[in-house]
Amino acid sequence: MNTPITTPDLSTRPFSLAVEQTMKAPARVLYRAWSEQFDLWFAAPGTLHMEPAVDSVFFFETQHEGQRRPHYGRFLQLEQDRLVEMTWLTGPAGTKGAETVVTVELTPDDKGTNLRLTHAGFYDAASRDQHEQAWKQILVQLDQRLLAGSPA
Repeated sequence: MNTPITTPDLSTRPFSLAVEQTMKAPARVLYRAWSEQFDLWFAAPGTLHMEPAVDSVFFFETQHEGQRRPHYGRFLQLEQDRLVEMTWLTGPAGTKGAETVVTVELTPDDKGTNLRLTHAGFYDAASRDQHEQAWKQILVQLDQRLLAGSPA
């Protein structure tokens, strides 16, 4: 018997952020990048284990300043070319072990795609602020890498 998916209770972790970026990449390319191709733009090569299905778990590593940073999560919602919602769990230098929620909303417009990312469930403002600055940089990098590689 399958247990229904459970969304994390964020009520005791009220810190969240939202960033928006107009991306040149089309929504279909961005959706695939967020739901199955993290290794094209974020994950260290050879570390990605990800299947785009609701309640499917994923794992990947990043390398930052010589440190291995494991990332774990599961998909909460997937709407083709429109929405990716996932849990996001990292260690002391990231979410501090909190199962946070990342929501990526994709809206095509005449310049490309408007990407709105919310990240909720941080223990403190410092973690939220660190992630807000990082996400801004990561989104620019994402668009650059996707356009350079032109994945289908």
